[in-house]
Amino acid sequence: MHADPDVPALDPARIKVIVATDCGSTTTKAIMIEEVEGVFRQTFRGEAPTTVEEPFADVTVGVVNSVTELQELSGRRLIADDGTIIRRSSIDEKDGCDIYISTSSAGGGLQMMVAGVVREMTAASAKRAALGAGAIVMDVIASNDKRRPHEQIQRIRELRPDMVLLSGGTDGGNSTQVVQLAELVAPAKPRPRFGSAYQLPIIFAGNASARDEIERVFTVQEDATGGFDLSVVENLRPTLEQENLGPARDCIHDVFLEHVMAHAPGYDKLIEWTNAPIMPTPGAVGDILQTIARTQDIHAVGVDIGGATTDVFSVFDGTFNRTVSANLGMSYSISNVCAEAGMDDVLRWVHLDMEERELRNRVKNKMIRPTTIPQSGEALVFEQAVAREALRLAYQQHKEFATTLKGVQQQRTVGDVFSQEVGGSSIVDGMTLDLLVASGGVLSHAPRMQQTAMMLIDAFEPEGFTTLAKDSIFMMPHLGVLSSVHEKAAMEVFERDCLVILGTCVAAKGHGKPGKPCFSYRITGDATADGALAYGDLAMVPLAMGQTADVEVTPARGFDLGNGPGKPVTRKVRGGAAGIILDARGRALQLPEDPMERRQAVTRVVEASGMYDDLELAPNGA
Repeated sequence: MHADPDVPALDPARIKVIVATDCGSTTTKAIMIEEVEGVFRQTFRGEAPTTVEEPFADVTVGVVNSVTELQELSGRRLIADDGTIIRRSSIDEKDGCDIYISTSSAGGGLQMMVAGVVREMTAASAKRAALGAGAIVMDVIASNDKRRPHEQIQRIRELRPDMVLLSGGTDGGNSTQVVQLAELVAPAKPRPRFGSAYQLPIIFAGNASARDEIERVFTVQEDATGGFDLSVVENLRPTLEQENLGPARDCIHDVFLEHVMAHAPGYDKLIEWTNAPIMPTPGAVGDILQTIARTQDIHAVGVDIGGATTDVFSVFDGTFNRTVSANLGMSYSISNVCAEAGMDDVLRWVHLDMEERELRNRVKNKMIRPTTIPQSGEALVFEQAVAREALRLAYQQHKEFATTLKGVQQQRTVGDVFSQEVGGSSIVDGMTLDLLVASGGVLSHAPRMQQTAMMLIDAFEPEGFTTLAKDSIFMMPHLGVLSSVHEKAAMEVFERDCLVILGTCVAAKGHGKPGKPCFSYRITGDATADGALAYGDLAMVPLAMGQTADVEVTPARGFDLGNGPGKPVTRKVRGGAAGIILDARGRALQLPEDPMERRQAVTRVVEASGMYDDLELAPNGA
């Protein structure tokens, strides 16, 4: 812990007032959390421009400015005369806070290069460890990545990573290849982004038998260009059947704080202020999602869609995965989304008559002016159609990454005799997904909650019963770092102030003929309804925030809602702004191929969901 020596040791019983900041690339966001009548609540929030760049080149300026806003709103003095954050020595004191914590993605966040012997095995494990720690992975170097040694060396030289994670080989196995990999990295001498002559951190998490050779290769070089600072941790893949990511992730966090942050403008001061290690923003989001999944015993998926990238997080059966889909964003990367998905796939979500030429102009304008928001109903419909494709593609990439271990010979039962699947299957399962959480401008700031809910449903295609929610003010990073020092406070704020429940999606897996029965339903409790849906239909039953209902569904033959094909299911569900969404369009989603029929199908969904009710639309989308 990096705490002020004058501040008493952390004791959850004496933590009543918490200040947390998230230093983003453009904005530093501050929140205050207080214990109110025995329950922790988020009470005030403030923000200010991030000041890691010139002319300030000191991240603490933006931190102080954002906390000053908290001070003004709360009436509680938080900034001392010397410009530091006040910590009180007793809970009876009116001014100050009990702890101050922070996350950061300023300056581009944590940028790493990973290297592993086999791209699909040890290199994939290394990538999972780096992403799980909150890093952006700039490149993956592997012995079998089809690049020649000189091309690999050139690529390593071009990159300016904050650190390098090197892995390869099972413990006790052949060490030749991982040593050869190290001999590519060392002579290339990649230089870090921050600090002109400091030693680039190298984390070795490979074959234990190769450690001596690895240390020899990365012997610190005392010259003007600096050398390497080698950390050795337990092997990521001690055996083919085992993945051990924890030690590498922990080491990445430590190195991030001690090396990267220490050389970033102003972070040396910020480190002295905080009561817990500063965490990379995505790493903190991952931590709170894992805490939720563990404490509530659920499977969860979270998504954060930004201007340039989309992050997807998942926890299934205690296994955490994170992916960063570069070039899948809603401003700087919007043209990439349209190119990768294809304009036809974007337009399949649009119920209005839109000219493709006009839409391409909209995309170009968004790239020129990335911070603009839709100024008309048509622009909003189009932007949300693009968002569906960005989310769908990012989730697809995530499922391909979040797999069982490749290279492992799976034990087979008699039932598996005819299955050709050998390792590497996705652990992400839409039928067992309990909670889907959204964040990012296009999702968080949609004019109507139904729009957010339908974007999530269309992109992620949840099956069975799934609670849909959004992060109200992107508070998850703050709560992630808080969970490391006060889990109870983090969970109470997450449930009461962070999550805005959109509602519950009830979706049938399977396919049928349009108009034929899909499932019947009976709803009792704070809402009552009963009826039946045909294949292709969608219906919404109002159930307000804080309300619950028992939903009994009976699928037609060939459709599954969680208990197997044709078997009824009863679940208690939570209400929200979108209520209960009954989705009989089948899974995987298959929209009609005929353009006219497809538009009619989308229009029926738009009307049933009410997501564009009261939206001013020009005739025929003109």
